[in-house]
Amino acid sequence: MAKTGPVQFYRQVRQEIAKVTWPSRKETGVTTIMVFIFVVLMAIFFLIVDQIIGWVVRLILGLGG
Repeated sequence: MAKTGPVQFYRQVRQEIAKVTWPSRKETGVTTIMVFIFVVLMAIFFLIVDQIIGWVVRLILGLGG
């Protein structure tokens, strides 16, 4: 693999950055909202699963009513 000098590296980076399609402000906002909604849904899901597993373990071990 050939070594690249700093100037050539900088040029290559600039060329690659020019190829990037950046999201619009609206797309970024919608994606952010979707992530927050998904995080809340997953938190609720794992809370329910944790409660069920805890109940099963207490039932098996006879630790609670």
